[in-house]
Amino acid sequence: MAKTRWYSDVMGNVAIVTALCLPMVVGGAGYGVEIGYDYYEQVKLQQAADAAAFGGALELRRGSSDTAVVAAGTSIAQQNGSLGSDTVTIQTPSSGAAANTVTSTLSRNEARIFSALFTNAPLVIRVNATAQFTTAANACVLALDPSASNGVNFSGNTTSTFNNCVVMSDSIAASAVNVQGSAQMYVPCAYAVGGATLTSGAHLTGCAAAQTGMGPVGDPYASTPIPVASGPCLSSNGGSLSPGRYCGGMSLKNHVTLQPGVYLIDGGTLSANANADVSGVGVTLIFLNSASISLNGNSTFNISAPTTGTYAGFLMIGDRTNTNVSNTINGTATSSMTGNIYFPAQDVSYLGNFTGSNGCTHIVARTVQWTGNTTVGVDCSAYGMQTIPVGGVALVG
Repeated sequence: MAKTRWYSDVMGNVAIVTALCLPMVVGGAGYGVEIGYDYYEQVKLQQAADAAAFGGALELRRGSSDTAVVAAGTSIAQQNGSLGSDTVTIQTPSSGAAANTVTSTLSRNEARIFSALFTNAPLVIRVNATAQFTTAANACVLALDPSASNGVNFSGNTTSTFNNCVVMSDSIAASAVNVQGSAQMYVPCAYAVGGATLTSGAHLTGCAAAQTGMGPVGDPYASTPIPVASGPCLSSNGGSLSPGRYCGGMSLKNHVTLQPGVYLIDGGTLSANANADVSGVGVTLIFLNSASISLNGNSTFNISAPTTGTYAGFLMIGDRTNTNVSNTINGTATSSMTGNIYFPAQDVSYLGNFTGSNGCTHIVARTVQWTGNTTVGVDCSAYGMQTIPVGGVALVG
């Protein structure tokens, strides 16, 4: 009887202790689950921060404004898991980040579950990421097509010299950069996302071999506005032409002076006959609605881009939406075209035996076919032209 009473007392005590400890055991288990969940959310938020910093650094490498860098980083964070209720902070060099660096800070208020038994304070998850780009070189020729063979192609019996700037192709093709025939190319280095096929005519003066497998270079001029064609149609006949809209192309003959300003070529082709002698300072030619340029090899062009304003450094700009247009730029050895030649969705064949003042001609196009005896690339900042950095972007923190 005594033994039975003792056993009952023990069992009763165990039941009491178990009842008292059960909330702690369940709470502890639940708290462990909550910690695991919060860690999982932190990992996802960190991925969004890493992507935001990386994307912002790519935008910074393009030379975009702080506003564009912040917008890119914020958008990419949201695409990679950041919620609309998160706080997203993107810093650029001008707002506190190191040179060539973008930092992202993301924070989120997580609702408490089991830990709400002990505190009402919100749980804040905060993560940081830093991405930096290194500039291996600056490009004066950049082909944007991501898959084209011979994205940058040198051919013919030509000699092209690039001083202090390189050629770059965003194509993944095995022959993203190609040198063929008797072409002679003197360049510090050739860069490609894919591969390069080079003959003995490729003289790399600053690297032992073409640098392949590079990260792509984003369109450095993606933020440059392209206007909609508007205004009355002007005539291209005459010795002195004014800025404005030229419908159906422009046919330039004899001696023509282009007054400073923006020329909208609305459809058709800008052409010049063999005797054309065209000059102009502070000129930007914008090709809209399937417009193209085709210059005769015996025509002479001495034109330069504006050095200030919205289109500083831009000599030619092509429509971003029309991919079915090819452009041929040719001219005499006494021609000079100073500024950026920018056709992001179109092919450019650069055939002339000429370049811009002080070697300042940059070509950014879908593909670039280069056939000409030219010397390109020095410090072109005096002409309103920004550099086109080539190099990698990496997370550094």
